Amino acid sequence: MSEDADAPEAHRNGGGETPGENDAELTHTDDEGEVQMVDVGDKPDTARRAVARGTIRLQPETVAAIRDDEVSKGDVLATARVGAVQAVKHTWETIPMCHQIPITNVETDFELGDERVTLEVAVETTGKTGCEMEALEGVTTGLNVVWDMVKAAEKSADSSGESADDQYPHTAIENVRVVEKQKRKL
Repeated sequence: MSEDADAPEAHRNGGGETPGENDAELTHTDDEGEVQMVDVGDKPDTARRAVARGTIRLQPETVAAIRDDEVSKGDVLATARVGAVQAVKHTWETIPMCHQIPITNVETDFELGDERVTLEVAVETTGKTGCEMEALEGVTTGLNVVWDMVKAAEKSADSSGESADDQYPHTAIENVRVVEKQKRKL
C-alpha cells in the first residue's frame, strides 16, 4: 500500500484529513513525525482510575496446585500480586514516552477458574494524565509472574513422548484489556 503524496501529512501519519479533525490523532509524534512525549503541563489535576483485566490459561492440575498452595516455588498469587504492584509503579521506566505519575492506590484481584487464573488490576492517581498503561502493565506482569511460578508444571512432553523442554502447549496469556476508565475533576 503506497502513500498518496498529495494527502495531508496528518492523514499519512494516521490522524484525520487535517490536524484536529480526528480525535484519534497521534499525540506521540510531532509535525515532522518524530516521537515526542506529550506535554501535559497545562492540564488540570484530575482524580483518575483505570482497571485492566487478563487471564492465563493453565492445566487444571496447575490451577488446583495454585488454589491449594502446593506450588514448589511458593505462594503464586502473593508473588504475582507483588509483581503487579511493582510493574504499576515502574511503568514509566518500561514504556517510552509514558509519564511518571503519582500512584495513589493499586488493587489486585485474582479469580481462579477450572483452567485459568484471571487478574484484575485497578490503579488510581491524581494527576494530569491517565493510568491505563499502569493497569495494563500490572496485569501483564502479574500474569507473567504466575507463568514463571508454575512453568515447571506447565511443561509437557511432545507427541512422541520425549521430553519437550520449554514447550507450553496449554499455557497462554489472553484477553488483556482495559475494562474501565474514569476521571473526575477535583
